[in-house]
Amino acid sequence: MKKTTTRLADGRELIYYDSRDDVVRDTPDPRPLDPVATASEIRHDRLLGDRVAVASHRQARTYHPPADACPLCPSREGRDSEIPAADYDVVVFENRFPSLAGDHGRCEVVCFTPDHEASFADLTEEQAALVLAAWTDRTAELSQLPGVEQVFCFENRGREIGVTLGHPHGQIYAYPFTTPRTERMLRSLAAHRETTGGNLFDEVVADELADGRRVVLEGEHWVAFVPYAAHWPYEVHLYPRRRVPDLLALDDAARTEFPQVYLEVLRRFDRIFDGGEDGQAAPPTPYIAAWHQAPLRAAQREEFALHLELFTIRRTSGKLKFLAGSESGMNVFINDVPPEAAAERLREVASKS
Repeated sequence: MKKTTTRLADGRELIYYDSRDDVVRDTPDPRPLDPVATASEIRHDRLLGDRVAVASHRQARTYHPPADACPLCPSREGRDSEIPAADYDVVVFENRFPSLAGDHGRCEVVCFTPDHEASFADLTEEQAALVLAAWTDRTAELSQLPGVEQVFCFENRGREIGVTLGHPHGQIYAYPFTTPRTERMLRSLAAHRETTGGNLFDEVVADELADGRRVVLEGEHWVAFVPYAAHWPYEVHLYPRRRVPDLLALDDAARTEFPQVYLEVLRRFDRIFDGGEDGQAAPPTPYIAAWHQAPLRAAQREEFALHLELFTIRRTSGKLKFLAGSESGMNVFINDVPPEAAAERLREVASKS
């Protein structure tokens, strides 16, 4: 992998990740951009203990532009985008409309491919491996920034999820705090250790493998399963078999196998609703894919287990799951699809060998 760092016209950092070492990235950004001005702040909810990012400048962010005006496509004559080059492999750059900025963290955009019409599931294994390398490198770099406590790599796909740019891309948030969801995991982890002396993550994975009904896919170094208490209609958790706290700690064998396993799971997600009401192929499944990494300074950092959570809000063909009173008001989820049934369906739509 070759890494080339440059600056956009407004001073934001942009990094090219290339699979070839002989690629030269020296195209300047010709746009007359003013420096980015943000109004991001972090507020603390004293009742719940949550932190809320207030970022009013995001109201002006780009919203569903036509394909020929996509800011994530490569630049071409007569149309300059966020990526100055005429082509690229993987690109990461500072978000022009960040939720977190300055002393309150950092937000980056990750462009997986220059192909506007593709998706992550369309990538080759080599391309997916390069994205994994970029996620790992950015985790390492962002972890060194003053005040950063946790790095979160994720992808939102589909208008139903709330995506405003159709180009295949993800984001990385560098939080100046440990997120509430991770804090809950850490509390459960500590309580289990105190009660049993064991590691809760290890036992969850072992229990799923022993039960088998919710296992979707097993590799030599990764396992994918629908969790016993899945919150979402179709939800898959992907764990490396060897517990590690973050992406940096993955060994070469796990890195090599990851693209094979993850691409297969994503492709199954795109097939689970095929043959629905009209018997035809369903539109691409909207989803969120979220990497859970250990906070940088957590006392239980080495006890934490890196894993990826993938889920969709589509519950059946043509129907979405909305977070209503119980979920939004009280954070008590009600799942219409039994996890065992979801896992069985995800096994049914496996790629033909």
